[in-house]
Amino acid sequence: MSDLVERNMAKRDIVKHWIRDDIRELSAYHVPDPGKKIKLDAMENPYLWPDEMKQQWLSQLADIPVNRYPDPSAAKLTKRLEQVMNVPQGMSSILGNGSDELIQIICMALAKPDSVVMAPEPTFVMYQMIARFTNMNYQGIPLDGQFQLDMSAMLEAIETHQPAVIFLAYPNNPTGNLFSQQDVKRIIEMAPGLVVVDEAYHAFAGHSFMAMLSEYDNLAVMRSVSKMGLAGLRLGILCARNEWITEFDKVRLPYNINVLTQFSAEFALEHDNIIKQQTDQICSDREILKEAMAGLKSIIQYPSAANFILFKVENRDSNTIFEALKQSGVLIKRLADKTGPLLNCLRVTVGTADENQAFIESMKNILL
Repeated sequence: MSDLVERNMAKRDIVKHWIRDDIRELSAYHVPDPGKKIKLDAMENPYLWPDEMKQQWLSQLADIPVNRYPDPSAAKLTKRLEQVMNVPQGMSSILGNGSDELIQIICMALAKPDSVVMAPEPTFVMYQMIARFTNMNYQGIPLDGQFQLDMSAMLEAIETHQPAVIFLAYPNNPTGNLFSQQDVKRIIEMAPGLVVVDEAYHAFAGHSFMAMLSEYDNLAVMRSVSKMGLAGLRLGILCARNEWITEFDKVRLPYNINVLTQFSAEFALEHDNIIKQQTDQICSDREILKEAMAGLKSIIQYPSAANFILFKVENRDSNTIFEALKQSGVLIKRLADKTGPLLNCLRVTVGTADENQAFIESMKNILL
């Protein structure tokens, strides 16, 4: 074997040698390219801003000093978000580059040796992924047959594993349902560490734990503006007592919220009436879509307090349905679980009235 071949092999082995084994075993988070399909796969708000609002935003955007670093604390934006989201007096907040960064910040700050992240499952995949990234132990506790919290299993697991943090998506993703408020309160009261109620879909839910922050020392509420029509800005907020936020802020990367996001989010929140109109429209369209799906044969749909609906088709393979919808120009989410409660489940985002109708018409043709 030549010296050149040996050197090239050694270079390839460097990656295998130095990258953590558990990281090499993972697959990267995949986001499909929708092309020109109707995009109902990512829980996005389907509406743009009105033209007048958009032109006002563009005219002011020209004056943003992109040559300067942003406000490192995003103080003005944070204050505005706290007002719009009714954060209780005396609580503190930290902003992240989407909820994902906030989850990462929490785990980095709590990642003592053998510390545990806990969440009911199925749920948002990033809780488990980021736990692994930060070398924390992850414990997933199965939901019951109705996708509600299995309280006996949860409380037993809390007692056994003493989790540093419990993540509760409320409403849950990908199931779309709200957990019992009494069950969530019981978990907060029993948990030895932090409980993060992830309210990414709060705009559509009608329920929140935000007002309870002052009642519990170990409660944090996390929200995102992504589902409110600002997904492209990548902005999340974590609210809790100052003692928690002070420590989390130490591991936040400086300047994590860029100037364009800070300005654009502040601008959008000045027009929060437009955002509310859009979210109200989505809630209304969700009910219309539920009714239309109920009229299709063989469809089993699950309760949703979010901007998406989880469903399956009796005696039909989800991949067959998914591919047939793609061929018709509609992209939804196929949940690729080979076993368990999400077997053969699909998830459709509530789009515009026309998009929802295109989905229904395609499903009618597929189910003939």
